[in-house]
Amino acid sequence: MFLLSVLIMGMSTFAVQSEEHMVAAGSCRFYGRHPKTRFKVEGEPLVLTCPQVLHWESTSAHVNVTWRRNDSAVAVPGEEESRVWVQDGALWIVPASQADSGTYICTVRNASYCDKMSVELRVFEKTDASVPLIFYPQIIPLSASGLLVCPDLSEFIGNRTDVRIQWYKDSVPLDQDNQKFLNVRGTRLLVNNVSMEDAGYYTCAMTYAHKGRQYNITRNIKLRVKKRDEETIPVIISPHQTISASLGSRLTIPCKVFLGAGIHTTTLLWWMANDTFIEDAYHGGRVTEGERQ
Repeated sequence: MFLLSVLIMGMSTFAVQSEEHMVAAGSCRFYGRHPKTRFKVEGEPLVLTCPQVLHWESTSAHVNVTWRRNDSAVAVPGEEESRVWVQDGALWIVPASQADSGTYICTVRNASYCDKMSVELRVFEKTDASVPLIFYPQIIPLSASGLLVCPDLSEFIGNRTDVRIQWYKDSVPLDQDNQKFLNVRGTRLLVNNVSMEDAGYYTCAMTYAHKGRQYNITRNIKLRVKKRDEETIPVIISPHQTISASLGSRLTIPCKVFLGAGIHTTTLLWWMANDTFIEDAYHGGRVTEGERQ
């Protein structure tokens, strides 16, 4: 055990030294492409967050975040000098165009370590045909009341309390504060007594001001109404008649039950003797219950 501990400690020391040497040489560990492609529409502001920043925030007090496009060796500037800049570690593009589609690499480093990961961005033309390509799926149970959330707006809202969200159902504006739909604290829409007809595409929209210009920000949501699982009452098929048996013989009485749509693990089946559980009525074990089949 002592030799094993020494070996592990030695390997750990070597690994740390190797990482420090990589950083000193200007190299970073590349973790490949993030599995989630970002889909956006042209003409709107967009923000790309660095995928590995959340890990760094929990392990390091200070990190340096830089962005660059895959086909460029020049890092994106950190000030709002142009249409594209980096702010608080996130990549901002205001407004986005189809030409912005491509691969972007985020690099995060501190004094002793460095890593990077690429993010795929696809910017589509803003048409009705692009709605099925860019949507956020959300689910509400049938006959319940549920909330739709306008997602990915935190960077644009910040600490603002005056945010106004306009909601649409299949491109038709929803009446404000009616009995069916109710705006709740800006980014949420309460849908009362959900029916199957409420399924479909919803759009939430807000405006964002930048350098004296107003930009629309929209999010498409595909609502799926989920039918509640129907509970079927189990039905005892047999036995329904009197059982005849010989004194002193061995007797097995099968109980056959139809579960319907029920699940084996969510149904209980038991015998009783004179309104008493079997294990309480026969302490000696002469009468026992068998396993379910």
